[in-house]
Amino acid sequence: MHVSDFEYDLPESLIAQKPPAERGGSRLLVVHRDDRPFEHRKFAELSEYLSPGDLLVLNDTRVLPARLEALREGFTGRIQVLLIRPHGAPHVWEALARPARKLEPGTEIVFGEGAGQARVVGAGEEGHRLLEFPAGTDVLALMESHGHIPLPPYITRPDEPEDADRYQTVFARSEGAVAAPTAGLHFTTETLDGLRARGVQVATITLHVGPGTFRPVMTEDPRLHHVDPEPYVIPDATAAAFHDCRARGGRVVACGTTVVRTLESAVTNAADGLGTLEAGSGWADLFIYEPYRFKAVDALLTNFHLPRSTLLMLVSAFGGLERIRRAYRLAIRESYRFYSYGDAMLIV
Repeated sequence: MHVSDFEYDLPESLIAQKPPAERGGSRLLVVHRDDRPFEHRKFAELSEYLSPGDLLVLNDTRVLPARLEALREGFTGRIQVLLIRPHGAPHVWEALARPARKLEPGTEIVFGEGAGQARVVGAGEEGHRLLEFPAGTDVLALMESHGHIPLPPYITRPDEPEDADRYQTVFARSEGAVAAPTAGLHFTTETLDGLRARGVQVATITLHVGPGTFRPVMTEDPRLHHVDPEPYVIPDATAAAFHDCRARGGRVVACGTTVVRTLESAVTNAADGLGTLEAGSGWADLFIYEPYRFKAVDALLTNFHLPRSTLLMLVSAFGGLERIRRAYRLAIRESYRFYSYGDAMLIV
């Protein structure tokens, strides 16, 4: 397998710049992993493909308004800062800065008309910086008052007020992500209530999505690529729901690649093909590509992903490379909307 196997040409017009008019108003391409033909459906018809006893697992991370504008003394241009996560102490944060060349360790920057300040205390590659805020600074409050939702780089318009709601899932609870688990954006509370009424169990994990989700694989050999680790939490109740689902013969349906990586990272003792899901916290850095053998997930709900991305490789490992290639060609031919605000695919 080569990374170039995951290239495809996408007309720019199919990159969704805005969410559908109504949440849940997306299309759904159903991809069967047997010989049945693909199906063009509406997302609202998802319940027809889930059965009583199935377990739907969602990622309840909440996207922070983590993109801020800053000024550096003696530098006339504005600096874009994306705060990623605390680093060892509440007042030290990992960040991405653009442009970063002026932000050497010791540099002081000021956010939004004196709303706050920070000092660069570490510098890494590709614009990574460590920022130290004054002791007592409420960084989350600073983001809420002066930050913006960090829309993905392929959404080329400025963020708008509706993004604060539409780039969050309706079940987002745990703050810490800088990108949304986009497969979950399609759900409404009514859709989830309908699934529960049908007998589908719903559980959550938390994986705080980082900026590495948009980073393409630049090496031709995927074994040379390293996935950025992201923190996750699996509650005791979710681990129990997983084992109950296995015991009754139901399917574990992952909502998004973040859920897949979390569950597959935490499964142990899988020699029998079933495995034990360990509750607790950890760091997901699992890079899934063929011929990976899935131990925790039986069906996958996902969006359409970037070429050469680890997400597309994961989806292809689950659905089969040639089958997913055919699905993407069909989606392009039928003008499905791609990426974060785009349409959905269900692989069963």
